This record gives sequence, structure tokens and C-alpha cells, in this order.
Amino acid sequence: MKRIAGITLGLIFVAGLAAATAHYNGWSRVNREFLSGFEEVPVVSTPAHAKFIARINHDKTEIEYWLTYDDLNGTGTITQSHIHLGDKGTNGGIMLWLCGTATNPGPAGTPACVGPGELLSGTLTAANVVGPTAQLVAAGEWEEALRAIKAGKTYVNIHTTSVGSGELRSQITAGDDHGDHK
Repeated sequence: MKRIAGITLGLIFVAGLAAATAHYNGWSRVNREFLSGFEEVPVVSTPAHAKFIARINHDKTEIEYWLTYDDLNGTGTITQSHIHLGDKGTNGGIMLWLCGTATNPGPAGTPACVGPGELLSGTLTAANVVGPTAQLVAAGEWEEALRAIKAGKTYVNIHTTSVGSGELRSQITAGDDHGDHK
């Protein structure tokens, strides 16, 4: 059963990857990240794993994303997921919510987190930027969020009931550029 779930997860991810990369027409940047407990601060030893794909459109007004995960540690479930402002090896504040739950709902309009093996997808815009104000990013500061993402100064992580501070993480790399980026 677990193997079938893994195969299904793989097929879903491949479909999302194909959708994300099949056409750059209208999209300027694609990021693919594989999340691990070894990138969390502090490091977490977990069998869990996740995949995150994001793409920024040419006019830089939105980011479309896909996230899927599996094998959470013990009996844990996902409680929330975000993009944070922070260097590799450091923790930073929440910049953009990817999903929330009843106990950690996120701002209005935040999608509900999905179960293991399911595909979460959504679109982010300036309205989704929540800060972090302590790091001098104001709510709605879209250009600053894009600048941090393009500079590799953000990371995506998944918080769980097993590891409230975060069980899975990956630095968002600079990604692939296509087209004009003035």
C-alpha cells in the first residue's frame, strides 16, 4: 500500500513538474526544491520528504506553487507551511503562507494543508506577503519578496505536530531565468 502511495505521489509530482516546466510562455522563473529534515535549524532526523515547485510569471505579479510531502515522523501531521526570509542555516520570519490548518489558519484566504501524498497548489500575489516586519519587510511588499527569492535568501518549510518549529526545509535556490527581468 505504501509503495502504491509512493508511486502515486511520484506521478502527481511529475505531472506538476511537467505543468510547471512544459511552457515558459508567460513564466519567467522556475524553482524546484526537495525538502529534508537535515536542512532544518536545528537539524531534524526524519524519514519525511517533500517537493516544492514555484514559478514566477513574466510580469512578476504572481507565483504559482505546488507542494507535496510524505513519510512524516511518527504520528505527526502537517500544521502549516511557509516561505521564510532567511539564509541557509538560519531561521527567519514568515514572508508568505503556503497552507494552514484550523489550529494554525494563516491569514484570510490561506489554503488548507493537505494530507501526505496529496498535492497542494496555489497562487501568491502581493496580498499574500505578511512580512516579516522584524526583518524590515512590510505586508504587501511584493517587490522585496521577489528580490529575496531571486537572491536565494528565502526558504520553504513544513511545520508538523511532531516538530512544531519545522520538520522539513529547503533553501529556495536562485532558479532558472527566462526572459527579461528589469
